[in-house]
Amino acid sequence: MTANNEIKIKARHLVFSYGDNRVLQDISLDVHEGAITAVTGPSGQGKSTLLTLFNRLWEDIPGARMQGSVHIRLGGADQDIYHPSCSLPDLRRKVGMVFQIPNPLPMSIYKNVAFPLKMAGISNEAQIKDAVETALKQAFLWDEVKDRLREDARRLSGGQQQRLCIARALVVEPEVLLLDEPTSSLDGKATAIIEALIVSLKQACTIVMVSHDTAQVERVADRWVELKKGILVLA
Repeated sequence: MTANNEIKIKARHLVFSYGDNRVLQDISLDVHEGAITAVTGPSGQGKSTLLTLFNRLWEDIPGARMQGSVHIRLGGADQDIYHPSCSLPDLRRKVGMVFQIPNPLPMSIYKNVAFPLKMAGISNEAQIKDAVETALKQAFLWDEVKDRLREDARRLSGGQQQRLCIARALVVEPEVLLLDEPTSSLDGKATAIIEALIVSLKQACTIVMVSHDTAQVERVADRWVELKKGILVLA
């Protein structure tokens, strides 16, 4: 069951191509607020590409083209995220993304999580400290790193690095969190922690996740859809 009936993301008639290769064909999808929506399907079907259409991360790719519309309810108001008035930095703070392979920055654990706040122009150190601690707690990581905050984040285990990346996305309090195969490189124990974390996060934000693991989707998702040859199949 979805957390409520409000539509958070409304995508309509999305068509996406890399050069002459059409990846997505006339995709329309509603994502409910406060719920976990999973996108599954075989490799190479456009699942990760679909996520990038929700925060415009694809726009720097040469030869990439998109048609259609994406409206996201942000700050209580509907926004056409492809309208010229839409601020890209603001959009990407409100619609965070975590990738398949953890990508900690070459700096301390603390500075990794604080980095998005610094980029947003926040300089109050007490505010930053509180926000970093809150995000690490949300990411189920605080108890493991609270005495190691000045250590290089790259020394963390793979599962810890992924939770660090989730904390880094959460620190700016996004309304939507996009997760691209967040456990595919992790062992069973680390995967179980991330899955519990994902379920807990829907209290704070709307989640859209890509997963090739149908068992995982059944464990964590409120709703799932499948992509086959660029066409959306509702489950």
